[in-house]
Amino acid sequence: MRFYSTNSPKATVSTEQALFQSMPADKGLYMPTPLPYLGADFFSTIARQPLADIGFAISEALFGEEISKADLEELTHQAFPFETPVIDLEQGSISVLELFHGPSLAFKDVGARYMAALMSYFSKQTDKEVNILVATSGDTGGAVAMGFHNVPGVRVSILYPSGRVSDLQEKQLTTLGGNIQAFEVNGSFDDCQAIVKQAFIDAELNAHLSLSSANSINIFRLIPQGFYYVSAYGQVQKYGKPVVFSTPSGNFGNLSAGAMVQKMGLPVAHFVAATNLNHVVPSYLNTGDYVPKASVATISNAMDVGSPSNFVRLAHLYDDQFDQFKANVSGYFFDDEATKAGMQQIYEQYRYIACPHTAIGIMGLQTYLQDKQQGYMGVSLATAHPSKFKPLVEEVLSLSIDVPERLSVLSQRRKYSIQIPADYEAFKESFLHTV
Repeated sequence: MRFYSTNSPKATVSTEQALFQSMPADKGLYMPTPLPYLGADFFSTIARQPLADIGFAISEALFGEEISKADLEELTHQAFPFETPVIDLEQGSISVLELFHGPSLAFKDVGARYMAALMSYFSKQTDKEVNILVATSGDTGGAVAMGFHNVPGVRVSILYPSGRVSDLQEKQLTTLGGNIQAFEVNGSFDDCQAIVKQAFIDAELNAHLSLSSANSINIFRLIPQGFYYVSAYGQVQKYGKPVVFSTPSGNFGNLSAGAMVQKMGLPVAHFVAATNLNHVVPSYLNTGDYVPKASVATISNAMDVGSPSNFVRLAHLYDDQFDQFKANVSGYFFDDEATKAGMQQIYEQYRYIACPHTAIGIMGLQTYLQDKQQGYMGVSLATAHPSKFKPLVEEVLSLSIDVPERLSVLSQRRKYSIQIPADYEAFKESFLHTV
């Protein structure tokens, strides 16, 4: 398997280079080549297996010539000691794919734990310390912090927007200590992401340090997220209907992962991109014009991204053809009031407690399905446990939410972060003092 830059398709690098380099020097994003077409029969067979076995089968198809079968099997089972169950809301019609059964209670556990296992495998062959930089709008940081905590040879620096993550999300970022350092940025997620991207093209920094990313700019965050689309397909295949996935979308890595396994042969009938007021992709699907904007703060903060990095990956997966993109993806967006109303309606109708991001995904799916005559099986991704947004969920639904112990223990821990302005040089100076 080789990886090319979206800005320089003819130049390729190895799996190990793409994993640790994260972002090409030409400011593009890595994409796998050739992407193997495995076919519907392959996916129908493995989709009935546990998540770890699905991850192993797809990993072997991708990296089997570079990593031994035994090592691949070990690292995928190390990454996925949990499952991603599909829960019916309307049997045979609408369901949710629960992605919050990992240690940080968010879907990003899947990508972060796989990356940690893969980096651990390759780092055993070198004694050079890897410095991971990650920007988070909420859940990425927690998943990365827990996935990489105390992994030998790895230091993690997490940048997050001050005042724009939930209290429990912030505790996940700022209380572990050890090899995890948090930078509290006086700005937006887009500012955090811009700082991380600039670090990867800073010649001085890269001359002295080995930098990598656990954001979705790293293709190895996306690849494992494709595994749970396959798992979900297997769980709803019994209904014999075309499958539509609705994905709450911010930086669009999750949707890119789905599109990738679709290209590999998973029979996905359609995708729904469900967003909040940061709706540059739904607007693109309506107009054909892609116009990034400054991000807007909402109650679904993990999707507050005004310039999604992975749009370029989606465009590549659909051959840079607007008609092909639109044929495979529909976009809908909802403001905060609509999101709160949707959370209430979902609870009243299904007795299902959804975080604001999950609610937006379900509402997007409902909107798409109500306009269609064909009988689809709709699967909406439930991206985070509702307790991660406990004050909001309790206020909207007027009920009490239990916090799982692995989250509740964090509430008593002391927060530690380095506060910096939304300025690259300020980050660089502070960062160099920590390494």
